[in-house]
Amino acid sequence: MSEPPAPHGVTRRDFLGVAAAGIAAALPGPAGRALRAAPPGVPDDAAPPPPFELAELGIAELREGLERGRWTSERLVELYLERIAALDRQGPALRAMITTNPDAPALAAALDRERRERGARGPLHGIPVLVKDNLATADRQATTAGSLALEGVIAPEDAHVVARLREAGAVLLGKTNLSEWANFRSTRSSSGWSAVGGQCRNPYVLDRSPCGSSSGSAAAVAANYAPVAIGTETDGSIVCPSATCGLVGIKPTVGLVSRRGIVPISRTQDTAGPMCRTVRDAAVLLAAITGEDPRDPATAGGRTHLRADWGAALVADGLRGARIGVVRNAGRFSSEVMTLFEAALDTLRRLGATVVDPADIRTLGKFDDDEFEVLLHEFKEDLNRYFRWLGPQAPVKSLAELIAFNERERAREMPWFGQEILEMAQARGGLAAPKYREALARCGRLSRAEGIDATLARHRVEALVAPTGGPAWTIDLVNGDHFGGGSSTAPAVAGYPNITVPMGDVQGLPVGLSFIGPAWSEFTLLRLAYSYEQATTLRRPPGFRGTVEG
Repeated sequence: MSEPPAPHGVTRRDFLGVAAAGIAAALPGPAGRALRAAPPGVPDDAAPPPPFELAELGIAELREGLERGRWTSERLVELYLERIAALDRQGPALRAMITTNPDAPALAAALDRERRERGARGPLHGIPVLVKDNLATADRQATTAGSLALEGVIAPEDAHVVARLREAGAVLLGKTNLSEWANFRSTRSSSGWSAVGGQCRNPYVLDRSPCGSSSGSAAAVAANYAPVAIGTETDGSIVCPSATCGLVGIKPTVGLVSRRGIVPISRTQDTAGPMCRTVRDAAVLLAAITGEDPRDPATAGGRTHLRADWGAALVADGLRGARIGVVRNAGRFSSEVMTLFEAALDTLRRLGATVVDPADIRTLGKFDDDEFEVLLHEFKEDLNRYFRWLGPQAPVKSLAELIAFNERERAREMPWFGQEILEMAQARGGLAAPKYREALARCGRLSRAEGIDATLARHRVEALVAPTGGPAWTIDLVNGDHFGGGSSTAPAVAGYPNITVPMGDVQGLPVGLSFIGPAWSEFTLLRLAYSYEQATTLRRPPGFRGTVEG
C-alpha cells in the first residue's frame, strides 16, 4: 500500500482503499434483520459506551468461562448481539456490520449441548466469530461484497474458511462491512464504505477511517462485537485496518488458507486471515482456518507447512538470537510514526535481536504499474467465474452486467465515487494476454527473487520490520482516502506473510509494526511478533472520541 502512481493516475492507496460514507444503507439488526439508517454524518463526541461484561476478553478467557459454567455459548451470543445493537446504528454508529446471523442463538445452543454431552471440539468451540461479507455462507445470510447487485443472494455453499470455522465449533455471529468489492471499484474511494453497509467508522476516533477493505472486521473486533474476526487481503486490507484499529492482523502466505468461496480480486495475491486483539488469538484462529483444499490448487503448496501447533511459536523470549532487517524505504511516514518505529527497534534490540539497519527491499515501488495490470486482468477473469459459481440466482452474471447495474442504480451505488476500476478491468483481455503474462512475471521476479528473498539473503536476516502504516486519516467523501504511508505491497505482490502488531499511537490513533518474512514463515513471524507484543503491551481499547481535538 505504498503511494507511487499506478496507471491512469491511480495510486495503490487509491485502488486498495475504497468507498465513502453512505446514503440510506441496510444495516444489521440484532437477529439478522435489515434496518434502514439515515445518512452517516460525522457524530458529535459522546460518552464512551457503558461497561461491557466481555470487554477485551480473548478466546482463552471465554473458553475458561465456558468450561467453568460462567457463561454458555448461547449467553455469549446474546451479549455480543446486544453490544452490536447498541453501537452499530446507535451511539457511535460504527456501521461495522452488514448482517447478524439469525441462526447464531440456535447454533450456540446446539454447541452448548454438544459440550455437555461429548466435550469441546477445540479452543473455538462455542466462541462467536465474525467474517467479512465477501466470504460465502450457505445460511440465511447473503454474501454481498457490499454491493446492492448481490443483496439477498445466498451462496450455494460455505467458503472453505467458513466451513473450517464451523468444523472447529465456532459460532458464526455475523458478517462485517467492507469496502465495496474489497476496494477495487474506484480511484477515489473512501475506505470502509459499501452501498449495502454504509460508511464504517474507526472506533478510536469516529471521524477517522478504519482503513480498507476489511474495515468492518477491524472496527468490530476493536469495539468488542466479537473476540475475533476474519478479513481478506489483496494488498494491505488485513494489515492496514488491523493497525489503524489497534489489532493484530495476519496476512498469510497465499496458499496457506483456501480462497474458495471468497469474492475475488486476484488469484495471485488474495488470502483470508485473522484479525484479533492478541497474537495468541490470531494463532488460534489461523490454526482453525488453514488446511489443504483440493478445490483450491494454491493450497497444495502449503501442504508441508500446515501445523497443528501454531501456539508453540508463542514464547516470550522469541526475539532472543533473531536477526531482523529494517525496511526504511517502505513508504513516506510522519515523524511521529518514525519516532514510534525507532522505539520499536530499541525494544527488539533489548529483547536480544540483532537489528540490521537498513535492510531495504531495493525493488520496492518498482512494480506498481505491473501489480495493477495483474489485478485488473485477474479480477475480470475470477469475478466472472464467481458469478457463474453463484448460478442462476445471481442478479448479475458478469462484470459487464455489474457495471450496467451500477449505472442503473447510480443514485444508490455511486453517490460519492464511480466505478473506474471496474471499467478498466472490463476493458482488459484474458489471462493469456501478453501484457498480463509479462506484468505477472515481473511482479514475481521483483517482489521475490530480487525483492524480499534477496534482501533476506543479502543481510542474513529471518524477517523484516517496517511501520505498517500511518495513523487513520479523516473520512473524506469528496476526495477519497489519503493514506499516511504503508509497507504492505512487497509481501502482498510476493504472496508472502505479513503480521502487524500494535506499535503505539499518534494522538490516540493506533499504528502498527509489521513483521514480514519469506513464503511459509508464519511460525517464525508469530514467534517474533508475540515476543514483541508481550514486552510492550501497547494495545489500548478504543475511546469512541468524535474527533481529534486541536
